[in-house]
Amino acid sequence: MPRIVIDFDPPRPDPPRLTGDTSTLAYFLSWAFSARYGGNHEMSAASLILRGEFGIDLKPLLTFADRDVEMEADAAMLEKAWQEPGPLADCCDLVVRAFRSGDHRLAVLAEDYPRLPGHIAELGGIAEWAAENGLRIRVTFTMKDADE
Repeated sequence: MPRIVIDFDPPRPDPPRLTGDTSTLAYFLSWAFSARYGGNHEMSAASLILRGEFGIDLKPLLTFADRDVEMEADAAMLEKAWQEPGPLADCCDLVVRAFRSGDHRLAVLAEDYPRLPGHIAELGGIAEWAAENGLRIRVTFTMKDADE
């Protein structure tokens, strides 16, 4: 099962982390990213609603990478995933507001994936913490368990 891992530059001891099972967030990021390539899933559709009808630039949220490097191209993508945390925090805030807006389609998605809005809010809070501490942030996913 995929999980989200957040890195900071420079690294900090005991930084804030996402809580619980983050697989739904990993799926959302993947499906939302795939929407531009014709991804056909309710999470892809939600990203189109967020972009089109709510006018949210999802680029900061969709800047993520596979942390399990298998070839040189993976390493390059992992390095490119570093970003300034302020825009990510703002993006997450806008997405959470959209989920809470009363839009029926987003409400249904939140009902089907109840952890999703909370994890996006947590990610935004973590990005805000990184901004307050002058750190860069990188959102990654892995298929490995935390103890591997």
